[in-house]
Amino acid sequence: MNPSKLPTWLWVPRAIAAGILLQTLYFKFTGAPESVYIFETLGVEPYGRILAGLAELLAAGLLLLRPRLGAALAAMVMLAAIASHLGPLGIVIASPERGIPSDGGLLFGLALVTLLCALLVLWFGRRARAA
Repeated sequence: MNPSKLPTWLWVPRAIAAGILLQTLYFKFTGAPESVYIFETLGVEPYGRILAGLAELLAAGLLLLRPRLGAALAAMVMLAAIASHLGPLGIVIASPERGIPSDGGLLFGLALVTLLCALLVLWFGRRARAA
């Protein structure tokens, strides 16, 4: 889909989702203790952390260049993240014994915001394509 056919206001959720996805890459790619803890808890450290980072990087780029494709990828990645939070991770990430303070549910909230933004792009992008 040509991004110019999307409603102009969809730049807002596209930019929010891409910004959140890009912001988390530093932690995944540098092996920050929080990221390592998360992916160890899921049993997929380090490969899962690196693959998740690559998927998020690709989704962020596609959100800007191929919005619907990027939104679909972002939605899939965020659904996996949300499922992980509702399962083994818990909504609040914390490991005081490893020196990882509580995030107060911030990562879970960011996953929800990113999913919502991706779904907006998918829904209104679909409508724009049909027009």
